[in-house]
Amino acid sequence: MFRLKENNTTVTTEILAGLTTFFAMAYIIVVNPSILSESGMEWGAVFLATIISAIIGTLVMGLFANVPYAQAPGMGLNAFFVFTVVFALQFTWQQALSMVFICGIINILITVTKIRKHIIKAIPHSLQNAIGGGIGVFIAYLGLLNGKVIDISGAVPAMAVLNQPALWVFLIGLFVTFVLLLLKVRGAILIGIILSTLIGIPFGVTNTGNSITFSEAASKLPTTFGVIFTAEGIPSLFNDMAKLPLVLITIFAFSLTDTFDTIGTFIGTGRRTGIFSEEDERTMQTSSGFKSKMDRALFADAIATSVGAIVGTSNTTTYVESAAGIGVGGRTGLTSVVVAICFALSAFLAQFASAIPNAATGPALVVVGIMMLAAFSEIKWSDLSEAIPAFFAGIFMALCYSISYGIAAGFIVYCLVKVVKGEAREISPILWVATGLFILNFVLMAIMPGMIPVTPEPPVV
Repeated sequence: MFRLKENNTTVTTEILAGLTTFFAMAYIIVVNPSILSESGMEWGAVFLATIISAIIGTLVMGLFANVPYAQAPGMGLNAFFVFTVVFALQFTWQQALSMVFICGIINILITVTKIRKHIIKAIPHSLQNAIGGGIGVFIAYLGLLNGKVIDISGAVPAMAVLNQPALWVFLIGLFVTFVLLLLKVRGAILIGIILSTLIGIPFGVTNTGNSITFSEAASKLPTTFGVIFTAEGIPSLFNDMAKLPLVLITIFAFSLTDTFDTIGTFIGTGRRTGIFSEEDERTMQTSSGFKSKMDRALFADAIATSVGAIVGTSNTTTYVESAAGIGVGGRTGLTSVVVAICFALSAFLAQFASAIPNAATGPALVVVGIMMLAAFSEIKWSDLSEAIPAFFAGIFMALCYSISYGIAAGFIVYCLVKVVKGEAREISPILWVATGLFILNFVLMAIMPGMIPVTPEPPVV
């Protein structure tokens, strides 16, 4: 079913990859409800909605697309949901969920109509390699933040002092992971996460998360499940025509970020590993329907957002932490199925799943980020017309804490470079449109109070 031999992998490797990906993103189980509950949503309802959306989205990704990507409510998008849409723009959380649902429908439409695949086709290879390497920088930066190596509490980022238990757990875990990798120990990254979690116990870093029982959470789920179809949901968005432009702009912001986060993740992690081969890309570009893995993966990602909104959570998206599992050899949908099973079990074992500290998963993210930096070697850095856009695309992801903003910077600078060189005709019309949408988004953020998304701090479990 998963064509393991064809993809040069084994059942054992796929299981290890699935476990590694799950542990790298398990924080979302408790972090997402902690964030969304600030908008007035029930913690227990969002807790189960997070797990349900992750299970459904990841299973569709694994069984339909046969690729090793996991899905769950996205960090950053959930902060935008609460702090900008609900707090700053004064929408209710029911209305915010409704806008997320509509965003999902839009993503389904642009996937079915092949718009998303044409966007991927239009991105120059130099920028695709820059996005791949940039995601490596972003993942490694996220790992360093999770490990408390970088202190971002001051006016400027700085090195942390060595009096933090989480930092020592991270450093020890990073050293252990490096040793295991250099000795070519099978499952080195997963072993590193487990050992780091155990090391965190005497340091007081590994603690059982604050959670509730499954039955308590289940009793709260009806407060969010299907609420978008009630009078407080989608119909309420159109009660006040004066707010309609703001509704449309907010949906646009949700959709733009969600779309390019996913495209960046697929390009960055799938190209060099062969998950999305050149033959698969040619099939995607020339065939109709869902004959390529990329087509199916994009469709799986698109439907996950709408499903998540129905059960009661913010945008469900493809997780960049999937790179952790891909880094240990995950190549097929079996990896995703393992992740989905882990999420299902976590509904009953939340206190144990949430006990994995960020300091334990940080080393895995740093290691995977290092591996992904190899994409930068494909860029002709001696050619400034290629190097300048690549720099902005590759570096802005980490600096802005956003994959989509990194892509936006790369697109804008690439177009400027081509115009200056008198080569504007070489730019795809689709790339022009995408760049224009990014610029429009930035302009709207600047002129409309409250539209500036909150850049979230790294999740703390």
